[in-house]
Amino acid sequence: MASVGKILRRTFLFGSLAVAGGVALGVWYVRKPAPNPLKPAEGETALNAFVVIDGDGVTLVAPRAEMGQGTHTTWAALLAEEMDLTLDQVRVIHGPPATAYYNSALMAEGLPNTGYDISSFQHSLGEVMGSIGKVMDLQVTGGSTAMKDGFVRMRATGAAARELLKQAAANRLGVAIDTVTTEGGFVVAEDGTRLPYTELAADTVDLEPKRVELRPREDWTLLGKTQPRIDMLEKATGTAQYAIDTRLPGMRFAAVRMAPDRGGMASFRDREALKLPGVERVVDLGDGVAVIANNTWIAERALDSVEITWANNVPHPLSTEAMMQAIEAGFETEPNSVMRDDGNAASIPDGATALEAEYRVPFLAHATLEPMNATAWLDGGTLRVWAGNQAPTFTRDACAAEAGIDPENVELTTTYMGGGFGRRGELDFSVIATRVAKAVPGTPVNVTWSREEDMTHDFYRPAAIARMKGAVQEGRAVVLDGAISSPSVSQQALGRWLGFGMSGPDRGIVDGVFNQPYGIPNYRVTGHTATLDTPIGFWRAVGYSFGGFFMESFIDEMAHAAGSDPLAFRKALTLDEWEPAITLLEAVEEMSGWTGQTPEGVGRGVAMTYSFGTPLAMVLEVRDQDGAIRITDAWLAADPGVALDPGNIEAQLTGGMAFGLSAAIGEEITFTDGIVDQKNFPDYEPLRMTQMPRCHVRILENQEHIGGIGEVGTPPAAAALANALFDLTGERVRTLPLGKRFNFFI
Repeated sequence: MASVGKILRRTFLFGSLAVAGGVALGVWYVRKPAPNPLKPAEGETALNAFVVIDGDGVTLVAPRAEMGQGTHTTWAALLAEEMDLTLDQVRVIHGPPATAYYNSALMAEGLPNTGYDISSFQHSLGEVMGSIGKVMDLQVTGGSTAMKDGFVRMRATGAAARELLKQAAANRLGVAIDTVTTEGGFVVAEDGTRLPYTELAADTVDLEPKRVELRPREDWTLLGKTQPRIDMLEKATGTAQYAIDTRLPGMRFAAVRMAPDRGGMASFRDREALKLPGVERVVDLGDGVAVIANNTWIAERALDSVEITWANNVPHPLSTEAMMQAIEAGFETEPNSVMRDDGNAASIPDGATALEAEYRVPFLAHATLEPMNATAWLDGGTLRVWAGNQAPTFTRDACAAEAGIDPENVELTTTYMGGGFGRRGELDFSVIATRVAKAVPGTPVNVTWSREEDMTHDFYRPAAIARMKGAVQEGRAVVLDGAISSPSVSQQALGRWLGFGMSGPDRGIVDGVFNQPYGIPNYRVTGHTATLDTPIGFWRAVGYSFGGFFMESFIDEMAHAAGSDPLAFRKALTLDEWEPAITLLEAVEEMSGWTGQTPEGVGRGVAMTYSFGTPLAMVLEVRDQDGAIRITDAWLAADPGVALDPGNIEAQLTGGMAFGLSAAIGEEITFTDGIVDQKNFPDYEPLRMTQMPRCHVRILENQEHIGGIGEVGTPPAAAALANALFDLTGERVRTLPLGKRFNFFI
């Protein structure tokens, strides 16, 4: 297995730039090569920051985390496609914190454009903006960017490695490079000589890559086909190693308890806890305590014996009602953004029918199946950390600051994650593990949060309110004027990552509303930043998760006000705006057999959202089953531009929908006296297996650029369900979760 270290070998490929049908490698300044962070062991060769070859074969050092979304499998396929390898010939490990592994697609997500109709120049500008991620050390997994980041990058890496190996073979055989080919991990000469990559790798060290051509799609053998997940066997057999599974010689285990209202700790008494068998130490965390013991269960139980007096310096309003009032007050402030302002949305045309509605969504927790945890080991001047995290460079730097050492002296191992959804982009659980390890230098400590601590100390998806106005005339929408108020996730999260919050417009507040492919002549959307210190963070689909509900619920209301079929109404709005959108609507219309008429006891709803570069249309069917509502079927059609792995895409689309339905039906975070009311899954109930509808998925490839997939199934789910419930019951509910009004089948 490849060795990963902090020393530098030589600069090499970390990105690529498409040039006249080929790829020029290693371009200058923000694109100039970052140092290769890999330290190959004896018998290993690091061809670049991503590919290591040893006697056992090829290892891909992946910069994006694997948290169940299939990234490592598809990145391996991207590499193998160009290196002429089979998928089982590529092993994958997660890379160390390093500039070379920056996310080249993340910054482009923040550009102030609608995305779906950008020009080639704007797309190129996004690629240049993406390179700024190197300067900011944005080694981040998020924003559904893994495939956008890797699509050209990994193929270019594989192609460059292939050409280096061919050159090494040609040099060894004394022939021209154009007389050799590659096949299944071998370079093959005209006379039939086969030289394995494992023997040639060392000969590439002093070679430099030349301009290479990426293979045309018609020559792909792996990409575009469903591949077996490379992590499937480990996860099916229970041998996959998550952070919570970390075990080291002499390890101790710790559990934490922090101020439930985040108001700090005044004092604590640990005498009784220290009397318990197996308890070794109680650590002052500043705003709480940690108990170190010889197993996690004992540590958890011992926490109940620690007498803690909380300071109650609560940094945010004490109740949900007060928080929502602060969000309402955001509408009284000047807009933080006006991301779209077409025509004159302030005026209703003569003869048009006006309508308006207000929608609300609650705070939401991430509730990852694997609770927050990390292992830290401070030994002399070296800190070793094992954590499932989405931001290795930021995690490394934060842990180094906590330990009081140079970041170069931190060795961070990024493990598999039992769910991330943005929560593992935060730094707190790794920093707290480091703080605990400082109390017992020389001893590794596995620090695990209880579910209750996890739920109580999350960084929540923010609550939000939308005030929508519009007008319809002659069966079409002619005005849409939306205003959304919410606290800014970007300001808070970037403040925790970088030490300073963003300034300027925050498109995350209005995502899913301003950038939808509807040809409405008078179309304005304003975003208002609510002043609220409730801890919030990135959550699956972020602003799109509530923007999709706001927009697609209101579009449905406009359709009914116009006397139009909701799906036909959307098709008319997309007809001349963006062809991939209407194609998706036609797909779900055909798939579901949509007629616009449903029998008694059956309801159908449609929603379409464009998010993370990918449009998705969804139809949900609900039925009244003995007084309870059951979601029976779901039809989804998505267009990611290039379907690299159709089976994995289908899994992500249906999983994202299930995540969205969970939030739509039963999930909500509320506060009483500054403390979160929900403590565990009985209080915060996700979708059950018995509630999951039959899923029918179609994947189209009509749009020009590759889009994201991991989050796009979430945004339309709540609106499609609410619209189906309206069709079934005639009742329009504009506040989530819907389970507070309707009785759902369990």
